[in-house]
Amino acid sequence: MAFSSRTLPSHLRQGSTSGNPGGQSTGQSPALLARVNEKKAELENLKELRDLSAAVANQMEALEQKLATLSDGTEAIATVVGNWHNVLRAINMASAKLPSPRNADEAATTPQEDTMPLPQTLVRIPTEHAPALQAQTEAAMENEHNSSSVS
Repeated sequence: MAFSSRTLPSHLRQGSTSGNPGGQSTGQSPALLARVNEKKAELENLKELRDLSAAVANQMEALEQKLATLSDGTEAIATVVGNWHNVLRAINMASAKLPSPRNADEAATTPQEDTMPLPQTLVRIPTEHAPALQAQTEAAMENEHNSSSVS
């Protein structure tokens, strides 16, 4: 039996000559596996980046809230500092109206410790209780006036 000299098609010849039917796909398989592994690592890195970005965004929001609070506090402090000149002016006015002794006899009868008179006490009264406090003050003034006129 003689062999025919007829040639085989190239796709059959390549598979039979290599001895391994999927020889070419095996050569690409490690490259594909490496690429898939590379993409998986890239995906993991992207997930980690997403998580870290979310954490940074949360920290920025917390920082924004703290800065807003700080800004409000700074405005309150600026208001208080701005009002200090009014406070000092009120203290100066109260100090200017200190009772002074009318004659030398009164000055001699005051003890030596009380030679430095103090200014009038400054009290801030809440306005929400003003009507009740005003009525109370008027009643106290009437009682004082009545007691002084009786003596």
